[in-house]
Amino acid sequence: MTGGTRGSCRIGVISDTHGLVRPQALAALRGSDLIIHAGDVGAPEVLERLRGLAPVAAVRGNVDRGAWADALPEERTVEVGGARIHVIHDLKAMAAAPEGCRLVISGHSHKPSIQRRDGVLYLNPGSAGPRRFTLPVAVATVRLSSRGLRPRLVELTV
Repeated sequence: MTGGTRGSCRIGVISDTHGLVRPQALAALRGSDLIIHAGDVGAPEVLERLRGLAPVAAVRGNVDRGAWADALPEERTVEVGGARIHVIHDLKAMAAAPEGCRLVISGHSHKPSIQRRDGVLYLNPGSAGPRRFTLPVAVATVRLSSRGLRPRLVELTV
């Protein structure tokens, strides 16, 4: 999957939906050029709803089971606007960011976070599905332009 190298690109990032597609999540992701789902999708209908907004690149999470989920890779690298982005559900399963990747997207912990380490941006959008403990329900966006990657966490009001 590639995007153009001119202008800017908006990437919507979602994870841990566990079968629940909230209208607030769809509203936050509307206008994305690409949506990345970092696993624990929960049901194929989730991906179908997201595809109604933009192309989707998804990985399989630990709760994803069945033929539909078997078609999803455990991890993948996509190229968007000249930037390599690696997607994996559980960051602990990855030894190091693949060579040349500027952004690593993960889920699993349900804890939204943005960190930079060794020149790589690490983004976990948190969980957009059922609330877990007192953690926020959230998604993220990443604006990719000639000025670089600008991530933003979006807490959903639910």
